[in-house]
Amino acid sequence: MGWVTPLGCDLDGTWDALVAGRGAAGPVREFDAGGFATSFAAEVPDFALSDFLGHSAEQHALAGRATAFALAAGSLAWRQAGLMDGGVEPGRAGLYLGAGESSPDSEVFGRLCIGSWDAETGGIDDARWSAGARELDLMREVQQEPQMALAHLAAALDLRGPSMNCMTACAASTQAIGEATEVILRGDADVMVSGGCHSMIHPLGMTGFIRLTAMSTRRDDPAGASRPFDRTRDGFVMGEGAGVLVIEELEHALARGARPLAEVVGYGSSADAYRITDIDPEGEGAWRAMTRALEQAGIDPATLGDDGRPGVHYISAHGTGTRENDGIETRAVKRVFGQHASHVPMSSVKSMLGHLIQAAGAVELIACIRSMQTGWLPPTINYHEPDPACDLDYVPNVARDVREVGGVGVCLSNSFGFGGQNDSVVVRRWDD
Repeated sequence: MGWVTPLGCDLDGTWDALVAGRGAAGPVREFDAGGFATSFAAEVPDFALSDFLGHSAEQHALAGRATAFALAAGSLAWRQAGLMDGGVEPGRAGLYLGAGESSPDSEVFGRLCIGSWDAETGGIDDARWSAGARELDLMREVQQEPQMALAHLAAALDLRGPSMNCMTACAASTQAIGEATEVILRGDADVMVSGGCHSMIHPLGMTGFIRLTAMSTRRDDPAGASRPFDRTRDGFVMGEGAGVLVIEELEHALARGARPLAEVVGYGSSADAYRITDIDPEGEGAWRAMTRALEQAGIDPATLGDDGRPGVHYISAHGTGTRENDGIETRAVKRVFGQHASHVPMSSVKSMLGHLIQAAGAVELIACIRSMQTGWLPPTINYHEPDPACDLDYVPNVARDVREVGGVGVCLSNSFGFGGQNDSVVVRRWDD
C-alpha cells in the first residue's frame, strides 16, 4: 500500500503524525483564496513526482496533479508488494480506481467565461467562446479527465488486465477497492491495483463546496476547523492526495513469497435513493452498506467474541464534520451494532488530513491496516463539546493503545458519497 497525504507520503512517518494527532490544515497556497468564505485547506506539501519515479517521471510530465498523486502512491504500493521486478503476468494484473478529475486551468477558463459573457442577452456568446477557447491548452484539458489516472498508472506499472474507474463522489475509492476484490473473486485477475486520487483545491472546486455550504468557514482557526462529531462542527476541510493498495488473490501471493498485510473479507454497497443533495436522515443506505459488508465477512454485530469484544474492533468513520453526516452516521452505526455500538471505537482521520474526496476511502483503509499492525487507534482531534446526537466512542483527541486488550483484528471502513452512494469494506488482520 502507498499514500500521498497532506501529512506526508511515508507510511511510518504519516502514521506517526496521525497517532500524534497532528492536523494538516492551513491557508491555501495553490491560489489566492483570500476572498473566499473558506480560505484554508489541507494541501500536500512540496510534492515532486520525480521523488517517487526518478527519471521515468519525465514520461508523465503532462499528468495532472491528482494523476501524479496516484502515480506516486501506486509506485509505493507496487514496490512494497515486491512486484517491481515481475511476479505477475501483465494480462492478469488490472486497475480499479476511484479517481477524480485533475485541476483545470482556472485562470484561462475564468477569463474565457467572463470574456464570452453577453450582458445584453444574459448568456454566453458562442462566437466569442469559440474564439477564446483557443487559449486553452489542449493537453492540459485532456489530462484533467478522470480516466487519465488509469492510463498513466497502467503504463507505469505495465498493467494490462481489467481497467475501470468510478466517480461516486466521496465513496469512490472504497467502492473501487470493494469492486476490485470482486474482480479477483470471480477469477478475472490475480492482482488488482486499487484506490483513488483527487485534488479539488482550486477555485472551481472550492467555490462549488462553498456554495453547497459543506465546508467549514473558520478562517481564523484552520487547525481547529475540522471537528467531526463535535457539537460545534460547521463543515469539512478540503484535502487532497491519493491512496493505492495492491490486492492479490491469496494463493498467488503466497506462491511468490509475498506476505499479506491484511485480508479483505467483506464489502457492501448501497444507494440512498433519497435526494441528490441530502443523505437519508435515518441512515438507511449507510446501514445497508455496513450490514452487507459484515454479512459477507461472516460477522454478527449483535454477538460478542470470545474476548468479550464486538466482532469489529475499530470503525474508520466517514466523519466529515458536517452537521448532517456525523449525526446520521452515528444513527446508522447504532442501528447496525445495537447495544454494542458504544463499545466499538470509531474515529475520523479527516479531522487531521481533511477530506480527500475520492481518495478519502483508500487512505482511510490504509490507516485501518496500520492500526492493525501497530495496535493503536488514531484519534478524532478537535473534539471538545459532545453532541447529544453523536454519543458513541470517537477516540477523542488522543490516540488509544489497545494492544493489551488484543489489538485490532477487524476494521470496518465507511465512505458515504454526495448523492447517496454508500460503501463499506471490512478487513481482517493477517496473522502468520
